Amino acid sequence: MGEEKKEKKRYSDEELQEFKELINQKIAQAKKDIKILRSLLDNHDMTQTKIVTFEDSATTYSRESNLRLIGRLERFVRDLENALIRIENKTYGICRETGKLISKERLRAVPHATLSIEAKKNRGRKKL
Repeated sequence: MGEEKKEKKRYSDEELQEFKELINQKIAQAKKDIKILRSLLDNHDMTQTKIVTFEDSATTYSRESNLRLIGRLERFVRDLENALIRIENKTYGICRETGKLISKERLRAVPHATLSIEAKKNRGRKKL
């Protein structure tokens, strides 16, 4: 009788701790970036004059871009914080569609991922 390779059901506590540290670093960096962007917006608002110039449209575009970036960073932080909850629940790294472990490489690149590459590809095919 051949031995069947037992498929791992979840990451070990040590592995989860590694991911937790990575996620906390990413949260800290994102919050720092949000703070910088908000201070840029605040400084711009304080120094804005009432004189209308050709630069107004560029300034408005820059302000809107910063606001969009802040929104994306805030969603990123929320997704990372949700990943921390999954770590505490010991469900982190488990694909929500296949139930299989998401590869460590994927989680290191996208620590808030909830889908394996396989599930992500299948979703793309379903949309076509």
